[in-house]
Amino acid sequence: MSTPTKYKRVLLKLSGEALMGSQDFGLDAETVDRIAEEIKSVHENSVQVCLVIGAGNIFRGVSLAAANIERTTGDYMGMLATVLNALAMQSMLESKGVSTRVLSAIPMASVCEPYIRRRAVRHMEKGRVVIFAAGTGNPYMTTDTASALRALEINADVLLMAKNNVDGVYDSDPNENSDAVRFGNLDYMDALNMRLDVMDSTALSLCMDNQLPIVVFNIFEPGTIGNILTGQTVGTLITARD
Repeated sequence: MSTPTKYKRVLLKLSGEALMGSQDFGLDAETVDRIAEEIKSVHENSVQVCLVIGAGNIFRGVSLAAANIERTTGDYMGMLATVLNALAMQSMLESKGVSTRVLSAIPMASVCEPYIRRRAVRHMEKGRVVIFAAGTGNPYMTTDTASALRALEINADVLLMAKNNVDGVYDSDPNENSDAVRFGNLDYMDALNMRLDVMDSTALSLCMDNQLPIVVFNIFEPGTIGNILTGQTVGTLITARD
């Protein structure tokens, strides 16, 4: 029997670094498997799930060698790297019996489907997990911005920002300041004005302008996604001030 959930359609944003585990580069199969298991448990609770995955585990590993590559080309390289991560997550989810589709903003018909909003919504309505790859398809736009944009396009109830080193939003870096204070609730404008490390300002403004709630949490705490969806207080909730 499924547990009643607060949100029925969610977009989960994962950083590429979250897939590295304890490695310095690439994919850690055990970590990908554990995250896929969390997604599966949420999906089995009748929640429609879609994902955006960054590429920091792949592209940043070659960024020093690519120091002379101009920005637009570098951004396209990063977009292609997100497709690699999306395909890896798709394979892991499907090995667990979870039907999954990868939709790319850069068409590459041999490996995934092109991004079409109506198609993405239909896949979710049919019970498939959807992974959005290649960012927005445009340079100068981060995967944070892609997450906010896709979440709004498919009418997600919440944007889940998974972090791999903190369990919410703090007033300073908790890894450097032991006295850092974590916010339970935060207003969009405060997050912007305080320049807190939530997501890039374009993405945050997009969420604010369209009243899309954001939950920032630690992906490495088991069961966290399920706890958020059932309405438990986890991490930091970013919404408009009442």
